[in-house]
Amino acid sequence: MQVGVINRALEQLVTNIVDALPRLITAFVFLAIAAVGIKAIMFVVQAVLKRSLPGESPVYRQFLSVIVLVFLWFGVALAFLSIVGLTAIAASLGTATGFLALGVSYALSEMIKDAVAGVYLLRDPDFNPGDTVKAGDTTGEVAAIELRKTRFRVDGDTVVRANAAIEERWTKVRSES
Repeated sequence: MQVGVINRALEQLVTNIVDALPRLITAFVFLAIAAVGIKAIMFVVQAVLKRSLPGESPVYRQFLSVIVLVFLWFGVALAFLSIVGLTAIAASLGTATGFLALGVSYALSEMIKDAVAGVYLLRDPDFNPGDTVKAGDTTGEVAAIELRKTRFRVDGDTVVRANAAIEERWTKVRSES
């Protein structure tokens, strides 16, 4: 009696493995193709970032590259789970990650706002280091424009302001000569 149960269990196991084999082979072929595709996409992303942010620190470019890479691999992982037949898990992970991203973006909204304003200030031809600018209650020489903040020289001191506050309203007092 016990031998019959073991034989049926082994037969069922072998049958399930044989049935799953085409999906597993397809999934691993997909992973191989995705790895090559991601490698190519990341090459293009890094080239575009290097060209569009030449003056920025390599840390910023690397950070943006890593974010793109994580998103790409996460999409590949969800597709892999769907291919092997675990669509419910893929859907749950996708939904949970969406809510997590929403929470993180809300928590980092001020930082994101400063970074976006920083990109505008870095690209603005009228706002450059060396210029004397009035931003809010601060009037001083622009010492440095960074991604999230701008440094002003005011009476021998350095004053740091968030880019979002500066980008909203600033007035050039004097240009660098």
